[in-house]
Amino acid sequence: MKKVRISAHIAEKKKKQLKIETDFIRLDSALKYADIAVTGGHAKIIIGDGEIKIDGEPCTMRGKKLRKGDSFEYDGFIYEIV
Repeated sequence: MKKVRISAHIAEKKKKQLKIETDFIRLDSALKYADIAVTGGHAKIIIGDGEIKIDGEPCTMRGKKLRKGDSFEYDGFIYEIV
């Protein structure tokens, strides 16, 4: 039996920055600001479906406050609040 070596390359997630002028931004507003969601209702659906990850865990709280230094993941991208 011939040995076959299999290797996999895990793609690094792309990073994007969201610059805010306030102390915090709500998660649903951040999705609209990042052009992920078109409307607040669309953001609600994305968040409710558990598609957003914060610290590697799905987040379903659309009112979650994100502050400078926080980040969230969606669709292979990491969005950092700066």
